[in-house]
Amino acid sequence: MGLELYLDLLSQPCRAVYIFAKKNGIPFELRTVELLKGQQHSDAFVQVNPLRKVPALKDGDFTLAESVAILLYLSRKYKAPDHWYPQDLQAGARVDEYLAWQHTALRSSCSRAMWQKLLGPVLLGVQVPPETLASTLAELDRNLQLLEDKFLKDQAFLTGPHISVADLVAITELMHPVSAGCQVFKSRPKLAVWRQRVEAAVGEDLFQEAHAALMKAKDLPPLDLAMREKLKAAVQVLLQ
Repeated sequence: MGLELYLDLLSQPCRAVYIFAKKNGIPFELRTVELLKGQQHSDAFVQVNPLRKVPALKDGDFTLAESVAILLYLSRKYKAPDHWYPQDLQAGARVDEYLAWQHTALRSSCSRAMWQKLLGPVLLGVQVPPETLASTLAELDRNLQLLEDKFLKDQAFLTGPHISVADLVAITELMHPVSAGCQVFKSRPKLAVWRQRVEAAVGEDLFQEAHAALMKAKDLPPLDLAMREKLKAAVQVLLQ
């Protein structure tokens, strides 16, 4: 059995892994795990990833969880072009710096914005208080400013002149609030131009393919009561 990737393209980390593998011609079998149906809790999937999270990787007898670890594993095993994850000590450290920062900063605020503005009301019937949403959007704005000032600066990409996995993780993060109708790029021309560069480097068709399900999230039907309660408990922190 060859490489298997367990993904749900509604998930930001899954989209980053999917785009990276496709862009670099890495052969894999796609194993779809539908989070909204609770498939991450199935006995079969728990054998692959006891953490019950996607993405997950299975390469023969080897299994791996966590998107950053998977991206770096794929980069090393398949000898992806060096710009994705540079071997140069300091250039690689810049990528590591972004990947370490984003977990509790940009990704957190992007996910909360999507759940509070879109998925909570659509899927769960939860209306978040306006002051809660306003606080989340203010936090998102602060993180966008840090993305510009600390990481992008006057460079073409987040860590230098070439695209890296940092850009891939960042752009898939930002598509969450975009899908919810947040004007992430409208008042930030520097980030808007960066987005165009990333999409061009990835390829517009692949970018659209990876984000198709997310951009249709507003059309998802409400969940049945049992699944709604399970999901509400799982994402409660994102709704606060």
